[in-house]
Parts: sequence; structure tokens; C-alpha cells
Amino acid sequence: MNNNLKMIALIIFGVIVLYIFQIKYSDYNLNKSISACIVAQKLTSKSFDLKQAKKLCQEEITKSVKN
Repeated sequence: MNNNLKMIALIIFGVIVLYIFQIKYSDYNLNKSISACIVAQKLTSKSFDLKQAKKLCQEEITKSVKN
């Protein structure tokens, strides 16, 4: 019985830790994807505008994440 309680407590602790990391680092991955998209836009575009590129990349990435 005592062994089962330890295992259940360990699983609950693991789920809580994973949830906290998912909340903390989800924006990090999104920002890295947007930065990579902006760099690609800069390399492929002759007339580069940072604000437009950032807006376009944010729209495309958020749209692809939702799907």
C-alpha cells in the first residue's frame, strides 16, 4: 500500500512539473520560430521591412499552430 502511494505521488508530481514547463517555455518556441521566419524573409526579400515581416510571420505561425 505504501509503495503504491509513493508511485501515485511521483506521477502527480511529474505531471505538475511538465505542466509548469509547458506554460513557461511555450512562448520561447514561438519566439524562436518567428525570429527564424524573419531572418528567412530578410534573406529572400529585396525590400525588407521589419514590422511587416514580423506581422506576416506571426500570422503564419499562429495560423499553423492552431491547425
